[in-house]
Amino acid sequence: MNITGKNIWITGSSSGIGKALAIELSRYSTTLILSSRNIEELNKVADICKKNGAKTIVVPIDLQYNQSIENAVSIVFEQLKKIDILINNGGVSQRAKAIETPIEIDRKIMEINYFGTITLTKLVLRQMIQQKNGHIVAVSSISGKFGFYLRSAYAASKHALHGFFETLYFETKKQNINVTIVMPGRVKTNVSFNALTKDGTPYNKMDAGQEQGITAEKCAKKIIKAIEKNKKEVLIGGKEILMVHLKRLFPFLFNKIVTNLKPT
Repeated sequence: MNITGKNIWITGSSSGIGKALAIELSRYSTTLILSSRNIEELNKVADICKKNGAKTIVVPIDLQYNQSIENAVSIVFEQLKKIDILINNGGVSQRAKAIETPIEIDRKIMEINYFGTITLTKLVLRQMIQQKNGHIVAVSSISGKFGFYLRSAYAASKHALHGFFETLYFETKKQNINVTIVMPGRVKTNVSFNALTKDGTPYNKMDAGQEQGITAEKCAKKIIKAIEKNKKEVLIGGKEILMVHLKRLFPFLFNKIVTNLKPT
């Protein structure tokens, strides 16, 4: 897909990978819809994007609530006739043992990461089907390929996204709608700071692995290349992404290695 001049909606665009995507995409003469819960930070990102030549629309959204999603969609389609690319980047991580996590926290993470994402996707997809083209991106995680310590609900939500978006890929391919699943590994963002603990409060720590991750800017550029090439899936990160291949090819060895790792 040629990104230049396209209308692109990015959720979770007030920080991290979403912010980096917005800034990088603003250099393509795009119209960007920037969404998250943090309006103040969204406006700061919008100012940077405008300086790069993009048109911007700031639309707050809380993926935990259907009404917020529906309101955002109404606002966007009042101002734009179409969305060319939807980048589902919004979400929340987790740092808590499964046995210590109340089911309410599991539900909250699933509402944000899975149900919120597919609700927005379905609403935008209707319009893409009418216009007979579009590209939907799901920013998942390598946790969508395997579970890991302290991330039971997070990994579950990402596994669910993979099932949904892979199905969507097959269902919409002949309608000229592409789907790309992005699986970042360690990216140096505030994702661990904002991760939910067992009582629902933020973790407020930078994971050691996260600290050594690739930059959000590097990740964003690789995502954009994947969109341009209409890739179905893309793994992004450092050596940690090898774990995905290790599990697929040598599951016994994968299990042995992960079992002996220190939870982080």
